[in-house]
Amino acid sequence: MSSDAPQPLVALRGVTKTYGEGASALSALRGIDLDIAPGEFVAIMGPSGSGKSTAMNILGCLDTPTSGEHLFQGVHVERLSRTQRALLRRHYLGFVFQGYNLLARTSALENVELPLIYRRWPRTRRRAAALEALAAVGLVDWRAHRPSELSGGQQQRVAIARAIVTDPELLLADEPTGNLDSQRSHEIMALLAGLNRERGVTLVMVTHEAEMARYASRSVRFRDGLVEHDDAASHGGEQAA
Repeated sequence: MSSDAPQPLVALRGVTKTYGEGASALSALRGIDLDIAPGEFVAIMGPSGSGKSTAMNILGCLDTPTSGEHLFQGVHVERLSRTQRALLRRHYLGFVFQGYNLLARTSALENVELPLIYRRWPRTRRRAAALEALAAVGLVDWRAHRPSELSGGQQQRVAIARAIVTDPELLLADEPTGNLDSQRSHEIMALLAGLNRERGVTLVMVTHEAEMARYASRSVRFRDGLVEHDDAASHGGEQAA
């Protein structure tokens, strides 16, 4: 590799993850290497038990490796304290989940504002940022609606707005279309691909659906705790469409 090659945003080096001890020990990851460059859209795939969710938890600083290195912008995350990892999540990462995870009794706008409240932004500033994020997902006119008044696709759009309102360095999406029908799934994937393409958001998505993975520019397949296949050549067609 050339010395002037860009540094990966995220890198995993020889990462293992073992749960339990002795005869009951389970090796979820068995020594994986993975680089994610700034601005990439990576789909992580694999059967149940392949290690993809464990890898996502490590990338999201929700878990730590048993051994190996996890670097974020060159910083060794595995050496950070629990508090430091929480701060890294708060200031650099955004999350989109299958189940939306919206607060039921608050409006769409208030849900999007939530990460900025944790950052102690003043009300006027966070309200403006939340409105901008809702505009990016096409839901400004629905800002006063509670989750129960929104469709599943609209709820996921609110969740995406909440994830991008802090302008994260890395957006992590865990089965973001898992609760949606086919049409809404494609709408959400087109939205995510657009955020990646137009805003340069680095995006890592776990999915079990090959049709959704085609929106990514790169697909990484896990099996038995290892990276089985890493392919950038045959992807990005849907995204470019």
